[in-house]
Amino acid sequence: MLAVNDTKSTTAVFLLTGIVGHEDVYLWISIPLCLVYAIVIIGNTGILFIIKTDPSLHEPMYIFLSMLAITDLGLSITTMPTTLGIFLFNSREISLDACFAQVFFIHSFSYTESSVLVSMAFDRFIAIRDPLRYASILTPLRIAKMGLVCVIRGVALQFPFPFLLKRFQYWRVNVVSHSYCMHNDVMKLASADITVNNIYGFFIILSTVGLDSLLILLSYVMILKTVLSIASRMESLRALNTCVSHLCAVLLFYIPMVSLAVIHRFGNSSSHLLQIFFGYIYVLVPPLMNPIVYSMKSKQLRVRIIRMFVK
Repeated sequence: MLAVNDTKSTTAVFLLTGIVGHEDVYLWISIPLCLVYAIVIIGNTGILFIIKTDPSLHEPMYIFLSMLAITDLGLSITTMPTTLGIFLFNSREISLDACFAQVFFIHSFSYTESSVLVSMAFDRFIAIRDPLRYASILTPLRIAKMGLVCVIRGVALQFPFPFLLKRFQYWRVNVVSHSYCMHNDVMKLASADITVNNIYGFFIILSTVGLDSLLILLSYVMILKTVLSIASRMESLRALNTCVSHLCAVLLFYIPMVSLAVIHRFGNSSSHLLQIFFGYIYVLVPPLMNPIVYSMKSKQLRVRIIRMFVK
């Protein structure tokens, strides 16, 4: 690959990467990928439709679930065109501006989802700690304000990313490690000092993943404290059972996110396949599994889904 020192960033292009060494079976890989994306879109859209049309589900827990479904849909739709473009049509090229736009939306939806998970932890704490005042504390107006804060926080934290990346000069051809653009991946391709990007990226990780996971942990410490004060063992187990779905959503979101961030920053060339693996888990597994987990664990939601197919 030839590099020119005075290459302007506007003339540079990025080449996305699928699964290196398996190009001959891309068409076969695209079949399960298309199936996963279809399930993600149908599952999350179905959750939104059921909650919207059923007044009995207009409760705080299900409103927060709707927010989670929206962020999952946004994250999947953002990565779907480039991912399927590679495996279906071998279309790897993406322009500079399109890549930066994808960075913007991927990180926006990720940080917003992290905030929603914190809100859902607070929701479970209020439901267990003060069930009689649950609906009066988490009113629709208050939930709407919390949702707005989640969106503003997600957008504001990542807003500098495209501008921090655009100020760099790049080679004429740049190979990205994933089938979509992420900040950590793109900044390494810059032919300049990326210290500022590294520091800001580390600050974002601490202020989102670090702070949010700490708040969720604190919420569950308070929940356990409340549950242990309940005399009846059956009531204690019933209260904890309402948290299982949220705990699954938290683990499905944070484990791939943290693993991918660690591999990007501290991994070497031998961890490239691992990087690709966690990259697909990060964008596919949470949107795929969240509707399934909540549908299985929520009796009300499960009954509504069954009624859609069985009269």
